[in-house]
Amino acid sequence: MLQLHHRTSDTLPALAVAGEGPGITLRAIMKTLGERGFALLVVGLGLPNCLPMPPPIPLLCGLLLIFVALQMVLGWNTPWLPGFLLDKTVSRATMANFIERAMPWVRKLERVAKPRFGIVDSRLAFRLIGSALMMFSVALVCAAPFIGQVPLGVAVVLIGLGLVERDGLLVLGGIAVGLVGTALSLGFVFALATGAAAIF
Repeated sequence: MLQLHHRTSDTLPALAVAGEGPGITLRAIMKTLGERGFALLVVGLGLPNCLPMPPPIPLLCGLLLIFVALQMVLGWNTPWLPGFLLDKTVSRATMANFIERAMPWVRKLERVAKPRFGIVDSRLAFRLIGSALMMFSVALVCAAPFIGQVPLGVAVVLIGLGLVERDGLLVLGGIAVGLVGTALSLGFVFALATGAAAIF
């Protein structure tokens, strides 16, 4: 299991100045995350969905999270992303604005987070958490636009922060919220399927 020592709020500001040039590449972000890559990447993919966001943001985050979660299930120590994704850039202004909006919420969660329930310290638990994240990421892809992704985004952030802080209770709380979000997502898909069947 990864040994994570730095808090999320210590690392997020560094992302705004990662790399060189007018834009920040995902490669520079991954280098900044270092050995905490999995946990903080999970947090980063969940945060944009904690507020209602327009398509295709939930879809993109969900697809990337599936890819990351699969690597966790396989027991990889650090996340791997293909080169064409690593070379994608985001403007520094966008990153700074995102971090500024996220930091108050991250700090509030960190105040209640602490190492407990050592379930996150085992390799088996790490893989099981990856399985849960994979389920939630699929639900995120299928979530109702604007509102449906919010509980799943919150769940992913709680799990990611739980991994960073080695807080098993926070991880379990995230999984509980994720199950609710998944149920809502399934209900949305069922409603769409039922409506389509009625039309055709």
